Amino acid sequence: MEKIRLKLKAYDHRVLDKSVGAIVDAVKRSGAELIGPVPLPTKIRRYTVLRSPHVNKDSREQFETRVHTRMIDIEFATSDTVDSLMKLDLAPEVDVEVRSMNQKAK
Repeated sequence: MEKIRLKLKAYDHRVLDKSVGAIVDAVKRSGAELIGPVPLPTKIRRYTVLRSPHVNKDSREQFETRVHTRMIDIEFATSDTVDSLMKLDLAPEVDVEVRSMNQKAK
């Protein structure tokens, strides 16, 4: 029995939630148990850019990027679970980080 942690990141939360739904459906069909999806805090990066570098120094423009993150833990993952996850066709703008959480024998 293996425990797998999936961390999904995307700029658009609607695309991210759609991908999370597809993963949850695939995991439930395979019979494994899952914890989550847990929404993690949104990371916001703000940038301030001068509109004109030589005149009007007070004229600035501000931009921001928001990275939405979800975490899913899959417990008792079987080879069917891994196969169904590999066959999923997720949106290309969703970044998926897969981590095995095997427990060490004492």
